[in-house]
Amino acid sequence: MTGGIGFDDELWRHNEVLRRAAGVGPRDHVLDIGCGTGQTTREAARAASAGSAYGVDVSEGAIERAREIARREGIGNVDFACADAQVDLPVERFDLVISRFGVMFFGDPVAAFTNIRRALRPGGRLAMIVWQSRERNEWAVAVQRALGVSAGSGVPDAFSLGEPEVLEGTLGAAGFSDVALTDVEEPVYYGPNVDVALEWVRGFSTTRSVLDGLEPGAAEQAVGRLRETLGAYLGDDGVWLGSRAWVVTARR
Repeated sequence: MTGGIGFDDELWRHNEVLRRAAGVGPRDHVLDIGCGTGQTTREAARAASAGSAYGVDVSEGAIERAREIARREGIGNVDFACADAQVDLPVERFDLVISRFGVMFFGDPVAAFTNIRRALRPGGRLAMIVWQSRERNEWAVAVQRALGVSAGSGVPDAFSLGEPEVLEGTLGAAGFSDVALTDVEEPVYYGPNVDVALEWVRGFSTTRSVLDGLEPGAAEQAVGRLRETLGAYLGDDGVWLGSRAWVVTARR
């Protein structure tokens, strides 16, 4: 094994797509929803050299790590908060809201996006990326089949905004206008070899939930199937699985 990976590694191709769609300007004040350890927030802060970036996430550990990295990199116009975007946002403070796969788990999506819209100044923009439906994402289907489980399996639904009519309806009901969806077909990266990829996939909430519920022998067999599945996607440049996402843009 040559070391583990993280979400920034997995999603680096999607990160490039979102950066282009967001088009952060030098004077923009940017809100990053579900920022994790802050890669997208820091990049927004660098682009908004005369503005600012503010990242929020419900994970206190991720926010502490985001602050640590920003301090180390000497980025002065960035701030982070452990906060729930469904309720905890300042009003009419931002020119742009961005999110990289951070908006699919809201308990009440319309209420959440209404709150996000209120955080924008009049005419402000939204640019985010979300997964398309589960069956269009090879990575999800492959892992699901290897584990021998049905879709959903009682874990948070990363594909809740996967259907265009759901996305458009949710944003429209929240008061957004000029909603536009762009199809994105980019692979996700699971590591340089099968050992790293297996370690990464075993960290998924779905995988942990399934393996924890199995007898030791059955769990060992499931891990073996996962290893075999991931091996089928190993190429010269590592383990890559297909995915489909939407880049979504809208205005307040």
